[in-house]
Amino acid sequence: MLDFRNIEIKDKDWIKELLSYSDYRGCEYTFGNNFIWSDAFKIQIARYKDFYIVQSEGEFFFPAGRGNYEEVITLLREYCKRQDKHLCFGSSPKSGAEYLKELYGDRIDIYSNRDFFDYCYNYDDLSLLIGKKYHSKRNFINRFIQNEWSYEEISENNINDCIDVLQKWYEENKDSDDPSMEQEVKASEKGLKYFEELDFRGGLLRVGGKPVAFTFGEGINSDTFDVHVEKALSEYDGTYPMINKEFVSRSCSGYRYINREEDVGEENLRRAKLSYHPAFMEEKYRIIFKD
Repeated sequence: MLDFRNIEIKDKDWIKELLSYSDYRGCEYTFGNNFIWSDAFKIQIARYKDFYIVQSEGEFFFPAGRGNYEEVITLLREYCKRQDKHLCFGSSPKSGAEYLKELYGDRIDIYSNRDFFDYCYNYDDLSLLIGKKYHSKRNFINRFIQNEWSYEEISENNINDCIDVLQKWYEENKDSDDPSMEQEVKASEKGLKYFEELDFRGGLLRVGGKPVAFTFGEGINSDTFDVHVEKALSEYDGTYPMINKEFVSRSCSGYRYINREEDVGEENLRRAKLSYHPAFMEEKYRIIFKD
């Protein structure tokens, strides 16, 4: 029997343990991501034996954990049938899609959506920006360092400064026709509110003592760090490349890859993420059961 409920901060330890068993690389397989976006995406969770199950707006993430996958998927199919609907995994790693295809064959439909693939970069590339392909990034950084700048780790002492940057960023970029931006601000605020409890790592950039950019994230799996949020004001050239490089080089050592999440089909965001030359895209699939 599955008992879905809202995710709470006290769930962190057992969820992170079950996530570690699968070692998936997608950004949705982190406790912090699920927690800070839980209101926006109506996320509910359940535990079945050693499986962590996430339901988001009536669809599911492919289960994370260990044990008999066929058993837990059968349980999910029965749960959906009681609600008079077919099981749908709104997001599944490639390994999950391959497993389900082998098990169920033509009884499922599998779709890929490039808009929701995660951009994964080599740690060395983002931390060093070496080579011709990063020439423009280094130029922007060289402009930025002409300012009187400083960098510091996020702590309880500067959380309010991060919130100040976030609010100013929203005022600079808000679009009344795009409600997702307000959801993004709320998720970022929640991440800052529970920053220490979530075991996040983050960095804050200042110019002349004034906060101008911040970022934070957490480890996803054994070799990948996930950057959940990165926000910068437009007053200075090179602020985004600078906060990116400083944070990765100072706080993400020990990880081979940096996941900077998806572009959701937004053209400018896609262009920006591609400009950092990802090592690969973490593919995700939508899977719908026909019966």
